[in-house]
Amino acid sequence: MKPLRKKPEVYIWNANALNILPVLFILFILIFISVIAISSVKQEMNMSSTLLEKSPSEIDGSFFYSLLGAENHHFLSVLSEEQKNTSFSQVFIKLATNINLDDPRSLLGRELPAFSLYDSEILVAGDGTNYTNLPLESAPPQPFIEAGKEAALQRTDEIKRLEEQEKQKPAAAPTTGDKKIVYLYFSHNRESFLPYLKGVTDPNLAQHSKINITKLGDVIKEELEMKGIGTTVEKQDIQKLLDKKGWTYTQSYQGSREVVTAAMTDNKDLSYLIDVHRDSQRRKNTTTTIDGKDYAKIAFVIGGNNNNFEKNQQLAEELHSILKKKYKSLSRGVILKKGAYTNGKFNQDLSENSMLVEIGGVDNTFEELNRTSKALADAFGEYYWKAESVNGG
Repeated sequence: MKPLRKKPEVYIWNANALNILPVLFILFILIFISVIAISSVKQEMNMSSTLLEKSPSEIDGSFFYSLLGAENHHFLSVLSEEQKNTSFSQVFIKLATNINLDDPRSLLGRELPAFSLYDSEILVAGDGTNYTNLPLESAPPQPFIEAGKEAALQRTDEIKRLEEQEKQKPAAAPTTGDKKIVYLYFSHNRESFLPYLKGVTDPNLAQHSKINITKLGDVIKEELEMKGIGTTVEKQDIQKLLDKKGWTYTQSYQGSREVVTAAMTDNKDLSYLIDVHRDSQRRKNTTTTIDGKDYAKIAFVIGGNNNNFEKNQQLAEELHSILKKKYKSLSRGVILKKGAYTNGKFNQDLSENSMLVEIGGVDNTFEELNRTSKALADAFGEYYWKAESVNGG
């Protein structure tokens, strides 16, 4: 007699078992968040991951409402039609790879060398500004700095002529009196301009201890004081300070921070901190023509990694708006920089009235730079006295 063959067991999937899927998904999210928390501890523990730390910011809050709405449709009532149609696959791609399908830079930034330099956010776009021509900060090669050799100067007669033209006139009323309100300083104080450096064509080598960005400080100061706004120009050589401390060029903001905090301690009236730079971009991106005259374009850079970010942004946007009305194509806009590949603060955490301005680029002349410096002072004067009027000053 043949033994009876045992029938294979058949497992029937119970529909109620589907209820475990949301639990598993929530468990996955909790694990993911735990990994992020672990990876966000101090870098000295070698557990930091920029990729994981940044991922939560890429997920819109509406996604979680959509997730809850799958179980309880009441949560969907707070979402717009566009948010209700959120693609879960796109969100999972962001979670798994940190790639935003709406922004190709999120893919290219990790594949192309130095592409992260352009990983900034345009808060307010100026005339012609896009992600291909954002302000570019480039450091001179360390061997060049250590060598201490400087290019011979040219066109110095032009500089002297322009300085003679900038004679201070009596301050207008109203005035801040003896109070110095504005503080101008230069974290990269040796940033220079190629037209005045004989034989230099490399933008990264546009550095000089005498002919450099600091010359714009006196122009801005004189224009502001003509408008009754007391101004101080910091003359300390930050590069020399770095050399003395044995610091590298990348620590420029750390060096200028010491100088700025000391100035604020000595003068409690300082309210507006303006760090003046020049861009490393070339002439086509840093020059505009207004009423038949060439101007060096200006850009406002805001560091997103500080508690004063929103106040700093508001100040920059106000100045951009005034410049747009009075000098239509002069401002390149307001750019936000934050994250692992930039300083992210630029000392703007020291005051809610802080900003970094990029005036012109390596190819601009002082004639163009001075026009823009006066325009900036003009816009700031309008902003300042309007603010004082509102505040009852």
